Amino acid sequence: MQSPETVGGNARLPPRETACSLAPMTPEWNRLRALALDEVEATLTELPGPLRLEARKLPITCERRPSRARQADGVAADTLGLFVGPDYADRALSASPVPPQIILYLENLWEQAEGEEEFFLDEVHTTLLHELGHYLGLDEEGLSERGLE
Repeated sequence: MQSPETVGGNARLPPRETACSLAPMTPEWNRLRALALDEVEATLTELPGPLRLEARKLPITCERRPSRARQADGVAADTLGLFVGPDYADRALSASPVPPQIILYLENLWEQAEGEEEFFLDEVHTTLLHELGHYLGLDEEGLSERGLE
């Protein structure tokens, strides 16, 4: 299995060349990936300056669905996105071998959107903001208070 590339970790390259790509698999995957990349870039661009700078350092990867290993670790098969690694406040002190990153599960997002492109883009946007909230240290209650369930 090939590992996904990331967006955010290298802001000097165009987003389509650095982001969310597994090897070309199907036209549908490539279309979903392109839509998601555009929405990730639009979402990051809308963030306030200091937050945008930090968010662009955070790798954002796209996968089809959570792997069996992630599911064995308790991640639900229908998860839309996942933040892994130490959060912003703890990253310098953490001994975690996993760097902070966000994973978007595109097939789950597409299913959640019931195949509607506009809803898919909204789901990518909301899921990315939700996972960025986890990176910033917000728990589910804090995210809910901000409308990012």
